[in-house]
Amino acid sequence: MDQSLRITLIQTELRWENKEANLRMLGDKIRGIQEKTEVVVLPEMFSTGFSMKPESLSETMDGETISWMKELAAEKKIILTGSVIIREGDQYFNRLVWMLPNGQSGIYDKRHRFAFAGEDQHYTAGTKRLIASVKGWRINLMVCYDLRFPVWSRQAGNNGETEYDVLIYVANWPERRSTAWKTLLRARAIENQSFVVGVNRVG
Repeated sequence: MDQSLRITLIQTELRWENKEANLRMLGDKIRGIQEKTEVVVLPEMFSTGFSMKPESLSETMDGETISWMKELAAEKKIILTGSVIIREGDQYFNRLVWMLPNGQSGIYDKRHRFAFAGEDQHYTAGTKRLIASVKGWRINLMVCYDLRFPVWSRQAGNNGETEYDVLIYVANWPERRSTAWKTLLRARAIENQSFVVGVNRVG
């Protein structure tokens, strides 16, 4: 990695379970970015807020939110990422989508579901990590509660080599645990000798 990488973070208030309003608001913010950037990062469940109603809010990978991501990524010539409620058959996933400007995408399904909110009762856990590459930078993509499980983000390179350079966490973390959020982000950076990016919602 011999080039700089610019990552833009959008931390914003979300309208609860109002997909149309959230996509409109986020679209305005993304279109308003003036500085050159390669990656734009949105919060966890950015189109709906952190909801336990996947039956009514989920969509397929051909749905409205994914189409919106494709359109914005192509228009702004950026990589756009954040998590969305996705339906596959009779299963629901809290899925991070890594959308490229050419319409191709990578996916990561949240591994560690937040049982205290009942997430484990509504969503299927992922089983595989996603490490993406941008300008020679290797980026390990994670979602919210994954932050509390250090083994899941552990560098797994051979012979002392690192597997990735940057960790990105998209989240919907509560304000009352903001100290834990900031502390754990620093801990993951120290443990893995990597940069860490954390994007939360506000409000």
